[in-house]
Amino acid sequence: MKNTKQEILNVSLDLFSIYGYEATSMSKIANTIGIRKASLYSHFESKQAILNEIIDEILEYYDKKSIFVNTDWNTEDIPESVDEIVKKIQEQIQFILHDPYISKARKMLVIEQFNNPKLSKLQTKQNYIDVLNYFTEFIQLLIQKDILIEEDATIMASQFCLPITVWINLCDREPERENEVMEQICKHIEQFFKVYKKG
Repeated sequence: MKNTKQEILNVSLDLFSIYGYEATSMSKIANTIGIRKASLYSHFESKQAILNEIIDEILEYYDKKSIFVNTDWNTEDIPESVDEIVKKIQEQIQFILHDPYISKARKMLVIEQFNNPKLSKLQTKQNYIDVLNYFTEFIQLLIQKDILIEEDATIMASQFCLPITVWINLCDREPERENEVMEQICKHIEQFFKVYKKG
């Protein structure tokens, strides 16, 4: 037996990630699923209620899956070689780009970041604050281990991770450029370590 409520959430996220929240009507959601509009209201009182539940699911999923949230630097194996760091970042980028739920959620946030204050804050948290915090702590540890020279760790982290965020956004718009982007990211990381590696 299919779960109609979950199907509504899945289809709504699909549509929100393509057309945006404002441009997606309850009628469009119902028609895409193949149910009557009245049936939607037996599960959700409004389109906002659907969005609220999607946001809750996104946060729960993100908290479980994202290395940017879950890494405990006290227990984590810290990659120290350039090759190890490249591999770890490539794995996370593949997850970000190809996990269907994360990919759709990110695209929805990009579309709605200027229309919805709650989604704007979520976009900033997931795509800037959490990422920058993760890499700042990572850089600080590499400095403590005498792998990198001692400079401003937050600025170094910004130089390291923010170009990668731009490349991920490029892949969202032009997925056919993913191989080119992955090559650029490898070169970018190698260049970073040439500049900041100690000794």
